[in-house]
Amino acid sequence: MLVSLTVGKVDAGVAVLLTQDKRLIEFPSILLPSTITSGSIVDIEVRQNHEAERNSHAAFAALQRQILNTYGLHIPATPVLRLRNATQTSLVLEWDPIQLATTTLRSLALYRNGSKAGNIPRPLETLSTKMSGLAIDTEYSFYLVLKTSGGIYTSNTLTVKTHAMNNLTGITVTPGILPPQLRESLEAAIARIGARINDSVKIDTTHFVCTEGRGRDWERANEMNIPVVRPEWVEGCEREGKIIGVRGYYLDADPKQRQIGSNPSLSAPAGRPSTTTAPVLQHANVPQRPKEQRPKSPDRESTVSGEPGPEVLPTPPPQKKLPPTPADDGEEDSEEEEAEDKEHEAAPAELKGKGKALETELDQEDEEEEEEEKEEEEKEEEEEDGEESGGSQQLSKAEGKGAEMEDVAL
Repeated sequence: MLVSLTVGKVDAGVAVLLTQDKRLIEFPSILLPSTITSGSIVDIEVRQNHEAERNSHAAFAALQRQILNTYGLHIPATPVLRLRNATQTSLVLEWDPIQLATTTLRSLALYRNGSKAGNIPRPLETLSTKMSGLAIDTEYSFYLVLKTSGGIYTSNTLTVKTHAMNNLTGITVTPGILPPQLRESLEAAIARIGARINDSVKIDTTHFVCTEGRGRDWERANEMNIPVVRPEWVEGCEREGKIIGVRGYYLDADPKQRQIGSNPSLSAPAGRPSTTTAPVLQHANVPQRPKEQRPKSPDRESTVSGEPGPEVLPTPPPQKKLPPTPADDGEEDSEEEEAEDKEHEAAPAELKGKGKALETELDQEDEEEEEEEKEEEEKEEEEEDGEESGGSQQLSKAEGKGAEMEDVAL
């Protein structure tokens, strides 16, 4: 197709061309002959290049296929969470290697019971983690969240439960340096309780059993804070039917600290309890030693609570002994008898006062003291009367003897 155009204006870079119907077309001046000026007529031939079009379409399709194969077919894989081992207080979780495809990793986090437990360190290398410090016989739920430049991917929800104390299947033992016979007995005991044996120390190893603290596995167990115990620990768990403490089974521990018990399912017969209880002492049937009762002082208040015992009378002051007279012998005997009768009368009265309050006892003591003082005063008065009557009798006797002497002299 040939087209004739009139040059209207020529600039440094663009030339204005006019069609026959007076339309303006801007055309690069570099494509026009250098000799043209305003008013020149140029013929331009225009045709379609089909081969070039085919080549361009083929190149564009190849680019689209490359983009699809690189970024459209492979996407990050969703993590799959699994349980590797469970014990009474810990869980070991594992997953497959992370597939990121063409995306960039942002983070890999572990969630427990709907709350974030923490980020996984080195997620492209780490394929397991251990959750410690869990409650015994308790159910938990876990899932992983993978964040990449291509989006967020959430794993499956794993629901697991920690073991009870009598469940020994979660024990995983790595044996160290042991005598051949002791190793055989250890393997037999582990098989009986349903535990497992790892040839090397791994993340799910719960105990390292040996008799000598040396070797590469022993060093690694110490680095991973895995308890290093003697083979007797496994026997103790089997004997008691539950997991026991490791304090008394360390290599340098005192054997006296070990727990000694029995497995109810192995040792106790049917219908009989496995544990024994200490007999309860019955204090009511044991005879008690009687308490000694001390004499009470009349001038000191007693601090003993309860029912008072028989009261001991105070010792009377010593009396001066006067020379006996023939006329006073009968009176003194009668006075002594009266005093004894009064003391015998006072004794039953005191015995009747058992069970009364301490104030009543003190009142009785005061009354008895007053009666004793009165008795002493009466005794003194009677003794004075007796001395006076004895003197008068002696005078009358002397007068009678004088009269007789006078009669004899006459």
